[in-house]
Amino acid sequence: MSDGPVTLVPAAIDAALPIEELVDRDLLDELCQSLFALFGIPIRLFSTGGSTYGVVAHEHEFCTFVNTSKDGRTQCRATVDAVKANSPPSAVVHPCFTGLAYHIEPVEYEARVYGRVVIGPFAPAALRELTAEGRTALAVLDGDKSAALLAKVPRAKPETVARVAAHLRTALDIILFNAHKTAVTSSTHLMSVRENFRELTEKNEKLQAAYNQLKEADRLKSSFLATVSHELKTPLTSILGYSEMLSEGIAGPLAEEQAEFVRTIHEKGTHLLAMITGLLDLSKLEIGTMRMRRENARIADILRDVCSTLVPHAKKKGVELAFDCKEEAFAVRVDPVRLQQVFTNIVENAVKFTEAGGSVRITDRIVEEEDGTDDEIGFAIMASKTSYVEIRVADTGVGIPETERDRVFDAFYQVDSSSTREHGGTGLGLAIAKRVVLAHGGSIAIEGNTPRGTVFVVRIPSAETVRASIPTVSLFEESSPLFDETASGSDRR
Repeated sequence: MSDGPVTLVPAAIDAALPIEELVDRDLLDELCQSLFALFGIPIRLFSTGGSTYGVVAHEHEFCTFVNTSKDGRTQCRATVDAVKANSPPSAVVHPCFTGLAYHIEPVEYEARVYGRVVIGPFAPAALRELTAEGRTALAVLDGDKSAALLAKVPRAKPETVARVAAHLRTALDIILFNAHKTAVTSSTHLMSVRENFRELTEKNEKLQAAYNQLKEADRLKSSFLATVSHELKTPLTSILGYSEMLSEGIAGPLAEEQAEFVRTIHEKGTHLLAMITGLLDLSKLEIGTMRMRRENARIADILRDVCSTLVPHAKKKGVELAFDCKEEAFAVRVDPVRLQQVFTNIVENAVKFTEAGGSVRITDRIVEEEDGTDDEIGFAIMASKTSYVEIRVADTGVGIPETERDRVFDAFYQVDSSSTREHGGTGLGLAIAKRVVLAHGGSIAIEGNTPRGTVFVVRIPSAETVRASIPTVSLFEESSPLFDETASGSDRR
């Protein structure tokens, strides 16, 4: 529409949007109203489809008078239809049979036609009376009245109409520029969002596929470990059995050196069996085939059995193993064998990582926590409380760095994983312990022990709190019961 091409915004939309979708209709109506107020000439804006999207449809008294005659009405309708149908490539003036005129020109932006503008009808400045065709069509009407009403029609020189059209062009250029810019920005943003969504969807699908593959690989790994562990455990049990029989002299007396060899075989076999059992337990926990047999038990009895088993090892290393039991029995509903396995792992780790002259202390107590997190007073008063038996295993050993305290519960993870590490183990003990504790509805955490060492805090939901008198028994006078073959605790950190 403008004299020079508008190139501020490149054409980013392949197909031109209808002007109705680019520009607000009320805005165009206001534009037409302002021009009509200045020049008094009706203005109409049509889309490429022929619909009106901006109009000041003011009908002159002369046109109303013309339509009172049948011939005038017919001619007038034909003229209006011709004007509506006229889509010129450039500005033209379309005459009316009465001598009035319409100025028509296309609405263009960046070489695209969005519609056309019709200015008129208006009376050309040189018009003084009806044309011959007009006089014929309006012969039945009052000629003086026709002449009087014709004189009231706004007259416009060609330069005036050109000025109105130029003003309209400029305004439409600005409006369409901003509308097109907004449309391009929105379209670009939408395409960017769609592309990002497509990429995100594609990445999510790849991640999901990778996750499914890893999950299947992990399942196969756990199944493989369970199978291999079971197959290794069977012949290893036979080796341990035969080594015991040899040690007992069933096959005849052994020389001192032979007896030492047999004891070594039995000791290393027992250690290997513990590691294999740990793998088997971990596999069962991961694939969900381990079954917990819950029963009522006293936590003090479980801890006392653990301490009795590990006292000889602690004495041999020069570490004090202290068990501070309350004068009351805390009842829990657990699988005693599995819970004993948990505390054996934790306490044996504590002894292993505590230097000679250090100590490992085991304490228990009841703690209560309110269910829910509501801070309102009413909810706090009505909130139920859950009691837990809290067992703390505190050592004065090397300690665990705070950054490593969560990772030590990962299977096979060790703080010192170098080939020259001082302490052995597979890194399964704490992984199994955490899974068993969680299976009981409890929690396990690690705290620092000032000035040095580690504190393992295990919480198990209590079945009930039972007050009972526990006789004081010297820990070192108790017999050491045979420990069920479970995962060894020699594989922490």
